[in-house]
Amino acid sequence: MRFSLIVATRGRTGEVGAFLQSLAAQGRAESEVIVVDQNGDDRLSPVVARFADRLPLLRLRSDRANACHARNLGLSAARGEIVGFPDDDCLYPPGLLARVDAAFAGDPALRVLTGPAASPEGGLGSGRWRPEGGPITSANAWTSVIEFNLFLRRDTALALGGFDERLGPGTPLGSAEGNDLVLRAVSAGHKAVYDPEQRVVHPDKRMTAAAAERARLYGTGLGFVLRRHRVPPAVWLPFFVRPFGGAVLGATRGDAVAVRHHLGSLRGRLAGFTAPGSAEGVPLPPLAGPRG
Repeated sequence: MRFSLIVATRGRTGEVGAFLQSLAAQGRAESEVIVVDQNGDDRLSPVVARFADRLPLLRLRSDRANACHARNLGLSAARGEIVGFPDDDCLYPPGLLARVDAAFAGDPALRVLTGPAASPEGGLGSGRWRPEGGPITSANAWTSVIEFNLFLRRDTALALGGFDERLGPGTPLGSAEGNDLVLRAVSAGHKAVYDPEQRVVHPDKRMTAAAAERARLYGTGLGFVLRRHRVPPAVWLPFFVRPFGGAVLGATRGDAVAVRHHLGSLRGRLAGFTAPGSAEGVPLPPLAGPRG
């Protein structure tokens, strides 16, 4: 098995079906998908049944609403040489897995490969993305990583302990779990590369009312991970200056959503950056893979 794609899902059905359709269209018979179902009901059964004869598909159940716990559960069951963690509302463009496969096949030292978000309307999606590709460092990881466009060699992901389950959706530190995983890989001496042309389509959620509501939660995770990895002031300071400036600009324009979004981000980042315990519990203990 070449690929294991682990989808942590909760509360969605149609979007999961659309992702599975985009995966089937990749034409990669050596790709399995592990759906980690965090729903309290059986809403996904019809979706899974539609693809049971089109994809190697494993459905696991979890009663914890924690995306990183679900990803780690799937990772422990994965059989593929390369693992990825697509969101349950993203889409794989044609040729994506072929591009990822070629990158890993062409460089045996490569352990981690990332790319940006693409907007369904075209161009890049939510986030700040560096235009140039190349090695990922503690200085540029913040514009090089998003969880749904993150691929690792499975043995590396297991050795690193997978995702830190104290981070990400379902926790008070609601983001930056992918940045943390990649930087733990870099700190361990593993080669990690960002490819700006390796794109995964994801709904563009920037500067919406819903995004403004989540801004503080997401900011808390980012601040915590910035502190954990001890990046210099030249790296972390802009993450506090930009939302302050954005809030001021939004106020001058009478844009209440922008003001709420930027102030929420700023407050969250400050809370996460000053929270105790950022260095505790790392490195994580390795995860065990499937038996046999």
